[in-house]
Amino acid sequence: MDKSIAVPEVDLNKRSFAMLDQNKRLYTDALFVHGDEVLIQHQGEQYRLRRTRNGKLILTK
Repeated sequence: MDKSIAVPEVDLNKRSFAMLDQNKRLYTDALFVHGDEVLIQHQGEQYRLRRTRNGKLILTK
């Protein structure tokens, strides 16, 4: 079963973002399909979202 997810595209010139439906959920199984860490780019800054051994989430800059 393919666990890949589609990522919305960002148009940096217009600062518009192709949003998913507001009611859709993004499951952590899909986020962490390649490991226990995801890098998130937000307003020019990079953040790291980690899943701990206990299943908790930690977001750091």
